[in-house]
Amino acid sequence: MSKFFESVVIALDAIWSARLRSFMTVLGNIVAVTSIIAVVSLIQGLNASVKSAILNQAGADSFNIQQFPITRSDEEFDKVRGNPRITMDDMRAIRRYGSDLIAAVMADSGGRGRVTYRDKSIDNMRVQGVSPEYITFSSFDAERGRLMSPTEVESSRPVAVIGWQAADRLFGSDVDPIDKTIQIEGVHFRVLGVSAKRGSLLGQTQDEFAIMPLGQFRMIFGSRRSLSLSVRPRDLAEIAPAIDEATVALRAARRLKPKQADNFGVFTSDTILDIYHSATNGIFAVLVGVVALSLVVGGIVIMNIMLMVVTERTREIGLRKALGARRSDIMAQMLSESIVLSVFGGVIGTLFGAGIALTISAFTPIPTTIEPWSVTLGIGITALVGLFFGLYPAMLAASLDPIEALRRE
Repeated sequence: MSKFFESVVIALDAIWSARLRSFMTVLGNIVAVTSIIAVVSLIQGLNASVKSAILNQAGADSFNIQQFPITRSDEEFDKVRGNPRITMDDMRAIRRYGSDLIAAVMADSGGRGRVTYRDKSIDNMRVQGVSPEYITFSSFDAERGRLMSPTEVESSRPVAVIGWQAADRLFGSDVDPIDKTIQIEGVHFRVLGVSAKRGSLLGQTQDEFAIMPLGQFRMIFGSRRSLSLSVRPRDLAEIAPAIDEATVALRAARRLKPKQADNFGVFTSDTILDIYHSATNGIFAVLVGVVALSLVVGGIVIMNIMLMVVTERTREIGLRKALGARRSDIMAQMLSESIVLSVFGGVIGTLFGAGIALTISAFTPIPTTIEPWSVTLGIGITALVGLFFGLYPAMLAASLDPIEALRRE
């Protein structure tokens, strides 16, 4: 162990004595590790933000049934263009034919409208109408005040729950929004509650919305809109069988034959996350290509520099071997220099990458999360690069004949 630390000290001294050359040597490693840390930090931060937003919207304890399934091309959409709208009859069918695996079914519909309070207004705000069962779903909450009761929703009372930022913009910090009257598309609603802050996603706030009874929503926005059904299984571990039960119930209600495809789409939060991850996998693929190219270039540069170091220090190596240094000692010294030089680039790249990620996060809506594993991976890869590309120069140095080495000028 003492020989290893001695080799590291010699390596650091050699790097310090040629600081500029050392920095230029590991420039490829710096670029590679900077790419790893910056891109991984931004993608991890974005992943966490998207996951939180999707779980808040869709709910982790339920699945969703909509008019159209996921389509990835115009041809696929043409096949499902004629799907019938989701209606209250579909919700009742799942309630009626669903087994004990299903605990609750909620119908909802969404749109955008103008919301005002006195002289303040928010244009194009998200508005959602819900059926009475909404209260059993975890995606709805009231940090202040309370949620609408099932009776209020069933009787289509003019009441609403609004988002945190909607309350802030309409009422400010001095006015308590609870029991105040707002107008949604010109219709008066009494505010019963304010939801907890959810944050933003890619600069788009998740806290500007209003939730109202579905009956009120359909009176304002029309009753011919397709609904969305949220289904909560009794046991989250049995969500797959619950999806099967709901699918069978809906197919039976729509009189679909066994060979006919489903004329509706079923989604879970995992489905949406999988779509998102499949889109971001391309970014990771590009990152791998850039990093691999940068590391190969950096490794070749390190190998060339180490070959030059062997030539420059031929007499030193010959003298050390003449004084009793073994082949393993010479190899250890040269490999230590190569690894330390490469890791030096990895550390600088880590600092640069973290700085870039934090700067982007500070000046843009893109969040960042610096993962310890990405730092370990970046520095670990550079150590392997230094070991691999330093092996040949180290073997060349260790094979020098001490007498011939001492004769060289």
